[in-house]
Amino acid sequence: MADETGGAGSGAEGHTDQVADNADNADDADDTVEATGAPGETGGTDSTGGDAGRTDGCTGDGKAGTGGDGGGTSGTTGGTDGTSGTDSGTDGTDGDGKQAARARRIAAWHGSERTLAHGPTEGRIADRLAALALTADDPSYGGDGWVDVYGDGVVEELERRVATLLGMEAAAFFPTGTMAQQIALRCWAGRTGVPVVAVHPLAHLEVHERDAYLTVSGLRAVRPTSEPRPPTAEEVRDLDEPFGTLALELPLRDAGFVLPSWEELVAVVEAARERDAVVHFDGARLWECTAHFGRELPEIAALADSVYVSFYKSLDGISGAALAGPESLVAEARAWRHRYGGQLFQQWPAALAALAGLDRELPRLPSYVAHARVVAEALRKAFTAAGVGWSRVHPEVPHTHQFQVWLPYPAAVLDEAGVRLAEETRTTLFRRWQEPGPPGLAMTEVTVASPALEWTAEDVTAAVDAFLARVRELMRRDG
Repeated sequence: MADETGGAGSGAEGHTDQVADNADNADDADDTVEATGAPGETGGTDSTGGDAGRTDGCTGDGKAGTGGDGGGTSGTTGGTDGTSGTDSGTDGTDGDGKQAARARRIAAWHGSERTLAHGPTEGRIADRLAALALTADDPSYGGDGWVDVYGDGVVEELERRVATLLGMEAAAFFPTGTMAQQIALRCWAGRTGVPVVAVHPLAHLEVHERDAYLTVSGLRAVRPTSEPRPPTAEEVRDLDEPFGTLALELPLRDAGFVLPSWEELVAVVEAARERDAVVHFDGARLWECTAHFGRELPEIAALADSVYVSFYKSLDGISGAALAGPESLVAEARAWRHRYGGQLFQQWPAALAALAGLDRELPRLPSYVAHARVVAEALRKAFTAAGVGWSRVHPEVPHTHQFQVWLPYPAAVLDEAGVRLAEETRTTLFRRWQEPGPPGLAMTEVTVASPALEWTAEDVTAAVDAFLARVRELMRRDG
């Protein structure tokens, strides 16, 4: 059931990731929240993410997504792929009530002494500015130089770093991942002469970008599969009509942050080549895929003709994305970036935060992935020991440092239990929950980041027991 609902569950996450995603793009928090992560709270418009609005208020891409701060299943859609704005969640429809509930959640999360991951909305403006100032004081980030103007200076330095990290000829900075992807697909369609994209129906392009590649660029989609998993080589090879680009999201967030094996990925790419198609990686979260594949970033990126990466999902950036690929493609993408309104006057805050993330967070991601497996196993055992009638951690062994948790309770009850746990014990275990499938069956996304490294399996078990005690109390109260 988890595999089936995993697919459905993806739709509910849009808010985090697109707001985050709009933020570049939570997506997330799409993204995340962690701008990415657990349906963390997003803000902004485009992750976390990164990787952060769903059906929780104005969701970003008009699809169901997770609420502003991480989830939710009510409200109207219409923002971007994350929660670009309001965080309604399951808090009702009264505007003042929503804001009060949101403020309460953030205060509880921010006040926690223990948390699996910090969401992007928990930071205060003054704190982010102070951190950015420290980054700027580091000579290696060009803090002594002048601010950028239309993408020179520190932005160019970031582009060079990304191209080198991915082993690509060039890279261009974009204010959002949505813009980067639309332009990449548009450019490839022009070069291949085929305006058809092979893409999974749970991909970010479909769920969190408001059908931009269809409505803005006039492209068309074909589906290799509708299963909540990456497509296979056979499915790509057997598509019954031509396509110019195969777009692969790595990992496929809305199916549970799942990845193919390395051998499967190579075979899928080869199948696309046999069809005379180019390959584009939606690699918003590509940074954390190295542990699963057992390969470094350049070897992974080398399979594709172009790669998009996010800076706020997993890297704790402010916003922004990059499109990497051949020099000629990137040059064309820069021209379209200007036409799309992405040639911003100054972007030094986002560029500085991204550079800091590449240095500080990127090296830590393998340890987050390893510990996510410890946390996931502890959660599974704790739910079983507590006698929960049905539960699912998906995937059972996480492919990245993010995964889904499913429980047989209403999202509103789980949200309230989580806030009470944070208020009463100063421990944040889960953030927002959604009901993307049958009523009463809720899903949340868990992001394991640096704060979680201090959690042992016993700590997870104790937190689950305390959380479920509050869930059961609320269920008894509500009859």
